[in-house]
Amino acid sequence: MTERLTALADWMKDNDVDVTFITSPDNVFYLSGFLSDPHERLLAVVVFQDAEPFMICPAMDRENAKNAGWELEMIGYSDTDDSMELSIHAMKKRVHALKKMAIEKEQLNVERYEKLAGLLGNVAFVSAEEKLRRMRMVKTETELQLIRKACELADFAIETGVSEIKEGKTELEVLASIEYELKKKGVTEMSFSTMVLTGKNAAAPHGTPGLTKIQKGDLVLFDLGVVVDGYCSDITRTVAYGEIKKQQEDIYHTVLKAQLKALETARTGVSCSEVDIAARKVIEEAGYGNYFPHRLGHGLGVSVHEYPSLTGSNPLLMEAGMVFTAEPGIYVPGVAGVRIEDDVVITEDGIEILTKYPKDLVFVS
Repeated sequence: MTERLTALADWMKDNDVDVTFITSPDNVFYLSGFLSDPHERLLAVVVFQDAEPFMICPAMDRENAKNAGWELEMIGYSDTDDSMELSIHAMKKRVHALKKMAIEKEQLNVERYEKLAGLLGNVAFVSAEEKLRRMRMVKTETELQLIRKACELADFAIETGVSEIKEGKTELEVLASIEYELKKKGVTEMSFSTMVLTGKNAAAPHGTPGLTKIQKGDLVLFDLGVVVDGYCSDITRTVAYGEIKKQQEDIYHTVLKAQLKALETARTGVSCSEVDIAARKVIEEAGYGNYFPHRLGHGLGVSVHEYPSLTGSNPLLMEAGMVFTAEPGIYVPGVAGVRIEDDVVITEDGIEILTKYPKDLVFVS
């Protein structure tokens, strides 16, 4: 078994868990190397304390899973098969008296949960999330190299987007140019739906790009990420098109100061809450506390949003190898929306900032 599967099996022994049933595509990828979106079909990796794990997947995906490196038992099923019954039959062949099962409680849907409970009888269900989050939180050097590459491409994407800013171009036109240039570089997937928001639209933290045209005096916000071999990047930059108002410029510099304070604070042994609070204090002291509505950031890796959450209430201490985003923002309706986001890894003696596109306020003429 792989090191990751062995670590999960060891955790199961320590916690008397007979079987762990993993169904989220990101965790399946993390444990197996097979990255796939099965849509409504079942894709699962099933792990035991001592018995050999197995994967169950649609028959059409068997070869792809093998090519991705899965060398253990694989159960392929057709659309006329009951995939849950097949899974449970394979579990019972390995463990005759199942008493405790670990599942992803945030992932497993009610229909599949009820099927498990009905077919397995008196089985206790526990959460597998905490263990998997902890495993994924600290990245290996191999993982970091993939994230670095994803960040290089994210920097390129921002550079492309800024170069496409012209009076009268729509948000969607600029977005299309960014993704077209990335596709020419072989990028097949974005971490999430790319955002290009101009003017008043940028004051919506999760706005939707549309046919709004860029005009002189606008702040233009880019938020995007690139996936490289299953690992994500996530960057935000805000630039000025022509001359902007003094309040808009003040907001920009406040956000930048807050982000730099967060990066100065982040170190091994420092809590996630301390990093969030450091940035939030800067924004509050500038009078914009009510306009910073979200957390400072989040973990980053196989998922674009993963453990841990950088909030003012999270006491988790940072460790070397953790990758997270630092993305304070100020959103004043009718005035400005500014967010500045970098991807950061905690090192033994500080931090490494993985996204490199400049953060000083850029004026596009």
